[in-house]
Amino acid sequence: MTFQFHIYADGSFDAATCSGGWAFVAYENGRQMYAASGKVVATSNNTLEVLAVLNAIAWIAAQVPERSITLWTDAAHVIEGCRRWRAIWRTNGWKRITPNPHARRRPIPDMEIWQQLDTLLERHPHVVVEWCKGHSGARGNELADILARNATRSAVT
Repeated sequence: MTFQFHIYADGSFDAATCSGGWAFVAYENGRQMYAASGKVVATSNNTLEVLAVLNAIAWIAAQVPERSITLWTDAAHVIEGCRRWRAIWRTNGWKRITPNPHARRRPIPDMEIWQQLDTLLERHPHVVVEWCKGHSGARGNELADILARNATRSAVT
């Protein structure tokens, strides 16, 4: 019997407080088996989306390191970062470069988070990061969104 393992990750950001939340929900064969969320001071929603995926993969590494897992996110930039950009950034010394050789190399936003994520994805090639449409009724995505928003609200003091 093949067990299906899916994790949904999401982030939420409140620009008024410069804080936000991340969350992920793990399912095995359609049954929720774990959920986690957290709050942080951040500079953008993108940061929280990447942190949600990073925390999900860190959990995978600690709890189910050998499992084949599909990790779902509604953040297109996270998909592109995981599939394409991180290899380019790693090759370029974690700098963005342009075709213009005289242009200044720019730092990668959230570089430290992306470096950690890159390390974990390299160690766990059986984790596949996929895109799911946000707010479309996918149970795991909806729950991760609620948990991330709740964490964001608790971050406001």
